Amino acid sequence: MHAADLALRDLWIHLDAPAPPPAPEWAGPSTGLACPLPVEALALGAVACAAGAAGDRAPRIDLARVGSSFRADQLLRVDGVAPGGFAPLSGFWRAADGWVRTHANYPHHRDRLLDALDVPDDQVADAIAARPALEVEELVVGNGGIAVAVRDRDAWSSSAPGRDVAGEPLVAIRRTERPTVVVDRPPRVLDLTRVIAGPVATRTLALTGADVLRVDPPTMPELPTQHLDTGLGKRTTVLDGSDPRLRALADTADVVVTGYRPGALDRFGLAPEELLARRPGLVVVRLDAWGWTGPWAGRRGFDSIVQAASGIAVACGSDERPGALPAQALDHATGYLVAATALLGLAERSTRGGSVRELSLARTAEWLWAHPELVTTAGAVEPVRQSLGRVEVPPPVFGGTWAAPAHELGADAPYWARM
Repeated sequence: MHAADLALRDLWIHLDAPAPPPAPEWAGPSTGLACPLPVEALALGAVACAAGAAGDRAPRIDLARVGSSFRADQLLRVDGVAPGGFAPLSGFWRAADGWVRTHANYPHHRDRLLDALDVPDDQVADAIAARPALEVEELVVGNGGIAVAVRDRDAWSSSAPGRDVAGEPLVAIRRTERPTVVVDRPPRVLDLTRVIAGPVATRTLALTGADVLRVDPPTMPELPTQHLDTGLGKRTTVLDGSDPRLRALADTADVVVTGYRPGALDRFGLAPEELLARRPGLVVVRLDAWGWTGPWAGRRGFDSIVQAASGIAVACGSDERPGALPAQALDHATGYLVAATALLGLAERSTRGGSVRELSLARTAEWLWAHPELVTTAGAVEPVRQSLGRVEVPPPVFGGTWAAPAHELGADAPYWARM
């Protein structure tokens, strides 16, 4: 049996849904995601879950398309030029007793990193090298920045946040058990997410026909080139959290997907319990970096940072330097699982009502460690690209083409496209 078939079966169990869909027809030799951990199996299984939840009970999934989709940040081209990946201050830095991974792609995170270290850009390496890795982590995180000491698997598993994440379900689901009347129209999806995992999820929902409206805060614009890939098929607007129109959108949505830290949106009346109290048939899907119960639940994080903390960077590195997965697979796989659980939640509203569904990048990382038998040794494949205007992005993993390019960020009015 194909490793991806086994991954599909296992992941589907975590979705707490009816019998899993038939195994897809896998086309092509590999995704090009060979790795010491079962990244290819996770990628294919997560995509198959989303396809099955969307009603495609026996899809044909092209492995090269999945691989290129997961590596979209490496393949994106604007006017024929690669916009670049991580910012100069995002990466691995040697500390006095090990390694630190930082994330400074956003200007405010860069500023907080420099402020915490109290140095200019060109002295970051020296400032980190003079301190133990955990001291750097605590210093930067305490200043609202993003940095983590690189840990091996044993160190993470024995830590308090590692133990708590491992104890959480891959997909936590709480249902209202209050059946609701379902309106016959495309589902409305309010997209309150950023970076990769959440936007990949809502992009996938748009691909299945949902009316997706992404809302960004006016003070924290998304990175433009990132939006060109993950904004496909959506509309996009800008609203402050206190704007009553945001709450009105939530109260008329069918799905609300959030990608902020636990509690970050509560003050705007967007806590899951409040949303469901006002709209019992709503499906609320929340994702974060570090899980929902442990001491790091409220901490900022990204795929690369979770890899560094959870032992993945050590497993994928060498004696000289930590490494990384061949793609930001925690983001992408979690995104497809978010789409799958949202679709399954929509399907059961008439019998089980609304629900809250929670996932995290760190818990997806635990899935990789739990399935060493699914590791593949596939070779590289040629990148698959699709031209949308002057922007080149990988095509949809389900086949076909994107319905529309990404709108200019914030260009749409804050109302649903289909009334």
